[in-house]
Amino acid sequence: MTSRIPIVAGNWKMYKIRSEAADLVNGILPAVSKNNYCEVVVCPPFTALQTVANIVKGTKLGLGAQNCHFEDSGAFTGEVSPLMLKDIGCKYVIIGHSERRTKFGETDESINKKLKALYKHQLLPILCCGETLEERESKRLYEVVERQIRGGLADIPSEKMPTTVIAYEPVWAIGTGRTATPEQAQDMHAFIRKILADMFDKSTADNIRIQYGGSVNAGNVKQLMAQPDIDGALVGGASLEPEKFIPLIQFKD
Repeated sequence: MTSRIPIVAGNWKMYKIRSEAADLVNGILPAVSKNNYCEVVVCPPFTALQTVANIVKGTKLGLGAQNCHFEDSGAFTGEVSPLMLKDIGCKYVIIGHSERRTKFGETDESINKKLKALYKHQLLPILCCGETLEERESKRLYEVVERQIRGGLADIPSEKMPTTVIAYEPVWAIGTGRTATPEQAQDMHAFIRKILADMFDKSTADNIRIQYGGSVNAGNVKQLMAQPDIDGALVGGASLEPEKFIPLIQFKD
């Protein structure tokens, strides 16, 4: 038996100005305050982080960022450092999202640097992985995900792993309305846990939380969360409205 506490995180992407962010957080806080069986995190855009941090301080709602640089400071125009995120009040940071990999050229090597920078500042990473539709159809899905996991976690000591969240997001299911079946998602989550056991050890792997992401909604969340290796969800579009997000944190109700 493990004591993995499910974690549901909302990735707002490039949506919500500060006033909208405040309205969204205030709309979900009452439900979060009553929730005793999963951890809930919101990841606003950088411009709204301080606004949200002020609202969630002292509540059960965690704050995360969507990306970071791997240096503390320097001549990196347009970038935000882990030190800055920690100063605002962030606890989590998403790294390696497929949109960062495909649209901004991030690599397993650069993601690994970011991971190490987050550990340095006691920030908790949500490390994303997942295959494209072409990679799945060509039967390379396991190869791709294994490369991302091994590359992203290269040279990471096992004692850091309990604070790490893995998010499996099949790229073909992000924002498309297509969702991996509970069986497909469970299959990949179990595969990821097997890789983690090989990289570290079974006990470590058994205690790492692995989220599913990709068109999670009120209609499929209970089936997904019922799978033995799925420990929560990384939610995109459905996290932008309280009435869509709240059912995802109430998946046991």
